[in-house]
Amino acid sequence: MKFDIKKGQIGSKKTDVSTIALNQHNEIIRPELFDKDTLVLVRKFLALGDLPNEVGKVSCITGNQFFARIILVNLGDLDAISNKQMFKSFKSVSDLIKQLNIKSHSICFDQFLCKTKSPHQIGEYFSRAIIDSLYVINSQKSDKKRAAKTFINTIFFNGEFHKDLALGIKHGVAIAEGANLTKDLGNLPPNICTPSYLASTAKKIANTFGMKAKVYDQKQIEKLKMGSFLSVAKGSREAPKFIVVESLRGPKNKKPIILVGKGITFDAGGISIKPSPDMDEMKYDMCGAATVLGTMKTIGELNLPLNIIFLIPSCENLPDGNAVKPGDIVKSMSGQTIEILNTDAEGRLILCDALTYAERYKPEVVIDVATLTGACVIALGHHATGLFSNDHELSGELKDAGVRALDEAWPMPLWDEYQSQLNSNFADMANIGGRAAGSITAACFLSRFAKKYSWAHLDIAGTAWVSGKEKGGTGRPVPLLSQFLIDQAKK
Repeated sequence: MKFDIKKGQIGSKKTDVSTIALNQHNEIIRPELFDKDTLVLVRKFLALGDLPNEVGKVSCITGNQFFARIILVNLGDLDAISNKQMFKSFKSVSDLIKQLNIKSHSICFDQFLCKTKSPHQIGEYFSRAIIDSLYVINSQKSDKKRAAKTFINTIFFNGEFHKDLALGIKHGVAIAEGANLTKDLGNLPPNICTPSYLASTAKKIANTFGMKAKVYDQKQIEKLKMGSFLSVAKGSREAPKFIVVESLRGPKNKKPIILVGKGITFDAGGISIKPSPDMDEMKYDMCGAATVLGTMKTIGELNLPLNIIFLIPSCENLPDGNAVKPGDIVKSMSGQTIEILNTDAEGRLILCDALTYAERYKPEVVIDVATLTGACVIALGHHATGLFSNDHELSGELKDAGVRALDEAWPMPLWDEYQSQLNSNFADMANIGGRAAGSITAACFLSRFAKKYSWAHLDIAGTAWVSGKEKGGTGRPVPLLSQFLIDQAKK
């Protein structure tokens, strides 16, 4: 996909389709930006009253000598339009373009300028919407192979906002492409996207962007004394991998930010086996790892001047004669012992050792990302990611980043009162705390391994993928984490 920014009058370059914005009265916004022939053509169509007066609604009409087609999009009251409505409008345009046979598209940026949005925001939402809408699942079908549609987007402007607009588009492209990598990884079948595949992907990204990657195999993981992590891997013939990538582009004396991603490439539940209906969706249990890799690609593209460490513990969770059993007690890397009451609460068992490993970097903050609990889906549905943290300021920064990125997270309690649900008669803690407040007690479990630094946990079980007929990965929360890191770079 190409985005070409030009200063000047729209129509000076012929394109296959152009987009024109309308207000709440279905009138052309900033009509002085267009030639008379185009204005007459569009107004004749609007006089028919066929286009619904609703924000985000689009219609395509036959164009003229400048544009073969014209897409009309309703923005409503421009000064009152929300970020979500702006993105939805661009997405509607892109969804319509997806149906057309075109090679070029033009749009006048000045039509979208308003009091509540910066040129950077508008550019970012536009480029993200286009790339997101045109995403094609990496199908394994033997025929009907589809490639993502590509075309040139020419963005005209008359104001003095070239640098801000260009930076917004650059950020939008990087975020969308990082999210698309996350979708790709989640959508792959589990016989392809194994721990070794994730390790190979991490190495490729690291090599592309000058990062340093190291992959620990089983023997090396044993030497690290990650007994909790290894207990989950015991039931699978796929070898576990602990992936470590360092991107050190910030000041040498600056403590790193660490992102940790849960990489269970298939979760059958182990001995506490899951019900068979929809078990195929448990290939998405590595979406935390996929998010970390997608974010890694985004920050590589943007060359952010930050010190960032990416940690991914990865394995499968399967039932086997050698698999960990309910009632087993394992020792974590921290030395704390864990009574495993349910082998299907395995994500926290691999994450806790990664959180302990993170201590060696003396980090500024640590953020883990995981499809951790079905309880979070019950609490928040599929709209918001669950946000838990031992640092109020960090929680606020992540929440604010999610709002700006249109990838929202909602703060959840992490009170001491919940910790007692993890009490065990036989070990330092149990790996589950009962049905009540399941997402909170899971976060409480992780918090016991994150006491030496500022830490946040993102439970993405409800936001990482969509079920049903249109099943697939969403790419979340790559936008949230990318915006957070962009904000940190600005500091």
